[in-house]
Amino acid sequence: MLSSIFEQFVKESPVSVMAQALMSHIFASERMDGLFRRHAQVQYQQDLLFSSLVDLMSLVVCGMQKSVHAAYKARAANLSVSTTALYNKLCGVEVGVSQALIRETAQDLVELVKLVGGEQANILPGYCMKVVDGTCLKGTDHRLKAIRNLAASALPGKAIVVLEPLSKLVTDIFLIEDGHAQERSEFDSVLKKVLPQDLWCGDRNFCTLKFLFTIQEKKASFVIRQHKGMGFKELEELKPLGSTETGELFEQKVEINYEGKALTLRRVVVKLFVATRDKEWEIAIFSNLPSAVPAAKIAEIYRNRWTLESLFQTVTKNFNGEIQTLAYPKAALFSFSMALVAYNILATLRAALGGVHGVEKIEAGLSDFYLVDEIQGTYRGMMIAIPASEWEIFKTVSIVRIAQLLQQLATGVNLKQFVKATRGKKKPKLPVIYNSKQGHISTNRLLEQYNNS
Repeated sequence: MLSSIFEQFVKESPVSVMAQALMSHIFASERMDGLFRRHAQVQYQQDLLFSSLVDLMSLVVCGMQKSVHAAYKARAANLSVSTTALYNKLCGVEVGVSQALIRETAQDLVELVKLVGGEQANILPGYCMKVVDGTCLKGTDHRLKAIRNLAASALPGKAIVVLEPLSKLVTDIFLIEDGHAQERSEFDSVLKKVLPQDLWCGDRNFCTLKFLFTIQEKKASFVIRQHKGMGFKELEELKPLGSTETGELFEQKVEINYEGKALTLRRVVVKLFVATRDKEWEIAIFSNLPSAVPAAKIAEIYRNRWTLESLFQTVTKNFNGEIQTLAYPKAALFSFSMALVAYNILATLRAALGGVHGVEKIEAGLSDFYLVDEIQGTYRGMMIAIPASEWEIFKTVSIVRIAQLLQQLATGVNLKQFVKATRGKKKPKLPVIYNSKQGHISTNRLLEQYNNS
């Protein structure tokens, strides 16, 4: 599939070729423009196609270009619009289009993860597990007239993200333009996606009567942390069940009521050995899983919810998804969605490596930072050496052929380049010495005193 022009990069940086091949396939022009036509209701395509906007923004969120304007200049030869037209287009990207971008690209990437043999072990066979969590986008620059003279942080919106643990991909998203709105305002949209045999796992914000009852009515299951405001009736005392890695385990049957209906649940309580970051010593979890599923397994399922928390950290550290200059909510939410697609591409690349070198080995030892750093550092030179026409083949090739290529390239990756850096035990901080009469110090003199003491 690859011509001889790729040889040097396949030898020196196969992960960069893997990443660009995936991006060329997922962001194919016809596919992106077709997605826009299906989901846009107000915006239309004229001189600036949606595929061009996606191509430009992919450079920014992946760190190949430092800003939207820098990306525009890099692509100026292929664009016939002004920067004003570009920003106007960005500010009007509809929420439905951004959501569809995540959902439709994830379908292909989930299939790719299966084809390359990179799926994670199923923590509870027979169920389709989905981890759900919300996030608030950080404040933007005060560039708009409406917010220019206000000191308060300007929030461009929120998102509810759904992660599929088997593939470790974001498969769905629900975007909220109002930065002050409650995440619960979008719960109805989330509940529409619940299917039989789903297993939904979420934090206490998702512990509402309607959320739990609706999942039950749809013949699905849930593992949701109990909200302190959620009332329930105890049907039995807490029973001790021994201990887990994190704390002492207890369980009891409880009943909740909603609109004249009653639902019996399992309430699993973990009394922690170490307090949470919120200084809490106890975690209570509601679940409607059958009694055949041990309470310890329910606690483990909830603990694995942190996978989504780690995802948000990965996106924040490695991708430029929350661009401070994009103050309009629609533009900010679109860039965040693009960053999540970039994360999905990275996760698919990791899955391909896992299929060849071992999923557990890749999961435990490979650093996202070093992978992204290699891809970013190689990108510009690679795109100069290999013209755009050479990458066209990846836009139309079948997903099976893409999977085969990823596996072939993965065999040539030197994993030692990307191993996580391990750190020793943290040393206690020394007390800081303050001296109002000493504004500065000489490092050299202090080193001499220290070495001679």
